[in-house]
Amino acid sequence: MTVDSATQTPHDPQTVTAEDFTWLIRGRSWCGLVAERAATTPDGTFLIDAEGTELTFAEFEHTVDRVAAALAAQGVGPGSVVAWQLPTRTSTALVMSALRRLDAVQAPIIHLYREREVRAALEAVSPDYFIVPGEWGGFDFSQMARDIAADGGPHPELIEVGHAAPESDETHRLPRVPSSDEDGEQVRWIYFTSGSSGVPKGARHTDATILVGSLGFAGLGRMGARPAEVSAMLFPVAHIGGAIYQINALAAGFPVVVLEGFHPAQVVEQFAKHQVTSTGGAPAMYASLMAMQKASPQPIFPTLTLLKGGGAPCPPEYVDQAREVLDLVIAHDYGMTEVPMIAAADPLTDPAVLRLTDGIVCPGNEVRIVDMDDTPVGEGEEGSVEVRGGAVCHGYTDESKNAENFTEDGWFRTGDLGRFHPTGHIEVVGRIKDMIIRKGEKIAPMEIEEMLSRYPGVAEAAVVGLPDDERGERVCAFVVMSPGSKVPTLHDLTSHLSELGLMRQKLPEQLELLPELPRTGLSKVAKAQLRTQFSDADTHNEGDTA
Repeated sequence: MTVDSATQTPHDPQTVTAEDFTWLIRGRSWCGLVAERAATTPDGTFLIDAEGTELTFAEFEHTVDRVAAALAAQGVGPGSVVAWQLPTRTSTALVMSALRRLDAVQAPIIHLYREREVRAALEAVSPDYFIVPGEWGGFDFSQMARDIAADGGPHPELIEVGHAAPESDETHRLPRVPSSDEDGEQVRWIYFTSGSSGVPKGARHTDATILVGSLGFAGLGRMGARPAEVSAMLFPVAHIGGAIYQINALAAGFPVVVLEGFHPAQVVEQFAKHQVTSTGGAPAMYASLMAMQKASPQPIFPTLTLLKGGGAPCPPEYVDQAREVLDLVIAHDYGMTEVPMIAAADPLTDPAVLRLTDGIVCPGNEVRIVDMDDTPVGEGEEGSVEVRGGAVCHGYTDESKNAENFTEDGWFRTGDLGRFHPTGHIEVVGRIKDMIIRKGEKIAPMEIEEMLSRYPGVAEAAVVGLPDDERGERVCAFVVMSPGSKVPTLHDLTSHLSELGLMRQKLPEQLELLPELPRTGLSKVAKAQLRTQFSDADTHNEGDTA
């Protein structure tokens, strides 16, 4: 780390407040944050992309008005509902702020989604406009939108935005800037879940709900408090993380390198060119960066010191490997579409705590761990994670989903199993729906996945319960091996797990070796797809456990 740890101490989970984040601008609205940052450090660099575009904070604010004027000329205005499906580009960041400047309701859609998911998202919000990149990445997004409309689906007006966002000089015609006092609690953002178990659900957000989680992430993670901070955004900007990363940079005043995708050669080149110090994403990205470094005899990320992210559990071994392979810290966080950031990790935390936990509850949020009757459990006990407070969404676009996901007194049911450590840090143990029940015994896949990740050559592992007439469910391990590694048998893996102390009843009974794990649009392992695909598969790789 480049911070001086002798003069800085880790945040105390019991006492930390938002007031401790003294280096951040804490705007009360998205537009207010853009304006205050532009006034504070107008010449500071904000956005950089691989095409050579660079915008300072002042240039960004000015260009946002011009883009807003161009969109207004096409009819977009206060209250307009605008869905957009765009790649991670500077032009997309401009469109996001321009839509907020116009006080429109925007519904970002992950660019990896295709007709089924896109149609469901459009039907959820009934947009007036749909902004797409035209043809991009070998796919025609405009044609997909037309096909959906022709098949009886929503038919919003299409607007195409490429590398350059449209601009207009008619900024004097813009409506007033949305006021935080009047508009901070109005729903202006619809973010969609990844759809791992069905079509996407739309979570309704305000500026306030996004700001609370994002500023908690920035403050607890010390984003921008470290010398010469330069971050990079490689993941889909339509993910809630796209908003979080922009708020981080605006609040703390550091540059963000914006890349359209994770292309290894480009990542190495751009990280070196701009001396990137931090980046974030899902654990799959951590693994990719480590694999790239392992394949190179020379350090290829010499300035990179911090990885942060969320969206999926981080194997503890990754924290250790990142120190060994990349000489950096992984400070993994805990958030979801419905709550942009529940908890965030402080990179100054003891590594032994970092590897086992998922951060400190963000100021403005409350978290409780409860049993099946919504009764809080004791410290260290596992239970269902529930959260309420400033970062929680205002329900779903489909109101019928609210009753099953919120308690009567306003707690959001995350669907996760977790516990609090004596230190006050939270640990996510797994998803409730992923729990395997074998002969009445509850088995948490994450425990087995973490142990499998320690086996030599295992690049990734996922554990899923498959239907079984005798056992109820059988434990199936899906494993991806690193290139050139010796392929293990089921016996090899179960022996390894037994040596690590895993009880016999939890040992995998089936092994499936895959070239890669299927993923949702947000890089989470698509376990529902694995269950469906392998429920009736040949089970000749089964083992024999009690």
